[in-house]
Amino acid sequence: MTHSITDHLGRRVNIPAVPKRIISICPAITETLFALGLENEIVGRTKYCIFPKGIVDEVAVVGGTKEVNVETIRNLQADLILAEKEENTEEIVLALEKIAPVFVLEVQKIEESYRLIETLGLLTNRQQAASRLITSCKASFPVRADKQNLNAAYVIWRKPYMVVGGTTYINDVLHTLGFQNPFETGESRYPTVTKEELAAAKLDVLLLASEPFPFQEKHIAEFQSFLPNTKIVLVDGEMFWNGAKMLEAGPYLEKLKKEI
Repeated sequence: MTHSITDHLGRRVNIPAVPKRIISICPAITETLFALGLENEIVGRTKYCIFPKGIVDEVAVVGGTKEVNVETIRNLQADLILAEKEENTEEIVLALEKIAPVFVLEVQKIEESYRLIETLGLLTNRQQAASRLITSCKASFPVRADKQNLNAAYVIWRKPYMVVGGTTYINDVLHTLGFQNPFETGESRYPTVTKEELAAAKLDVLLLASEPFPFQEKHIAEFQSFLPNTKIVLVDGEMFWNGAKMLEAGPYLEKLKKEI
């Protein structure tokens, strides 16, 4: 028995009433599915789906988020594949929907992260678990700051330098913490920037993320050389993931907010 439902991109998708074999090609989705008690239904995940630690190792790897092994996915005989617009490409979605129904989720704001949890609960008949998780995440997560008083950039890559731009979940988290992102108005959601542009932004704070590029203590001096008046802070990039990670991220972000 199947039913037709509209995904977050407005696509009509026919999915099983109760999916039994689910493949997730987005780390935040995979972690959230486990949080909803679906460990027996998850049959495939990407190599970047590393949470929950240890437990997820039992699930077959189908590739990465930008490149998957179509034959591996075909052989897993999934009845539902879950993707996310930012994490996965249109080409992947088009290829996989020939194998099984592909529901695409999208998260660009904190509220849309709660929508992701709610939607996953709806798709998998775990509505009550999803509702409980949302309530817990909201209780854990920092209250949005009244004003964005500090200029801050969040750096995700080196050579070239890349920062978080607008219409992203991370940018919304920055606003919640009281930061104004000077790079949120550009066309790119993850713009490439120069040393000169970083210096011209008159940053109060520079956040160096641990992923996707693994910024470490040794990189602080590199940025401090051209940002002498900026506070540079190493942050755990995983705490800026959406979905179920918000539950763990809440206390971390509260502490970060107070320290800065």
